[in-house]
Amino acid sequence: MAAFDLESTYLSLDGKGAVAVHPVGPDFWATIGRNLDILATLVTVSGGDRDWTSWEMHPEGDEVLVLLEGRATMVLDGGGEETRHPMRPGTTLVIPKGTWHRALIVEPMRMLFVTYGAGTTHRPL
Repeated sequence: MAAFDLESTYLSLDGKGAVAVHPVGPDFWATIGRNLDILATLVTVSGGDRDWTSWEMHPEGDEVLVLLEGRATMVLDGGGEETRHPMRPGTTLVIPKGTWHRALIVEPMRMLFVTYGAGTTHRPL
């Protein structure tokens, strides 16, 4: 297999050593719940220059975030009490399962996400 960019091709892992490759098209996120080829954990890279417009939560597993470029502050809502975690390139943060979180973008950023995503939920700010 040739090298590829994790922003346009995602990986999913089954936790037992298998890896699946997923080209990302315009309907990837809209149809992810119906994509039977997605294994348990999704590995992606995504960038942004604006604060997230909603909260996100993964009820079934932890999420690992690694900031590759830029600066961001991750805001975690642990049962009504918010904590803020500044991130710079190379910083890693583990979001515990069931924890609502969002990003405040300080400088345009690129982040690596390792997400056990079954049941991922969003809520408005």
